[in-house]
Amino acid sequence: MFGDLNRSRTIAYSAAFIALITLGSWVSVPFFPVPLTLQTLFVLLAGAVMRRYAVIPVTLYIVLGALGLPVFHNGIAGIGILLGPTGGYLIGFIPAALIVGLAYEAKGERVHVIGLALATLIIYAFGISWLLYSTGMGIAAALAIGMLPFILGDVAKASAAYLIAKRLP
Repeated sequence: MFGDLNRSRTIAYSAAFIALITLGSWVSVPFFPVPLTLQTLFVLLAGAVMRRYAVIPVTLYIVLGALGLPVFHNGIAGIGILLGPTGGYLIGFIPAALIVGLAYEAKGERVHVIGLALATLIIYAFGISWLLYSTGMGIAAALAIGMLPFILGDVAKASAAYLIAKRLP
């Protein structure tokens, strides 16, 4: 245990990415139906940096928020957020981080881009599915409210994650 550089790096990166995802949730641009935040940027970047181990800080972030720490957008917290209409998006962060992490374990920029795109789609899939279930709205309305307004911003965040990860060692 003593002197295990990989374990120390995982712990340090986990703490850093929990803080960054939390900080990204506080950077909130008012938007309808929910604010735009930078959470997904840091979830995707965690996958690019930590590879498959990115599930650790992302899962801990969700657990901390569910336990009542004010880590979700604009400092809200509690299990009610996960059970509310936006909870699916937050839960979708976990498989999204894993997908990006696995993509970044492979060599090749094309695989990295596909991983980032697939992770973004996974977040949408979890979010839209939970939105449908929790609100009872139809698929067209759920897509119109829960995905379409956010596509350009999420493409920009995925692109930023790609460019930042490319510059990191």
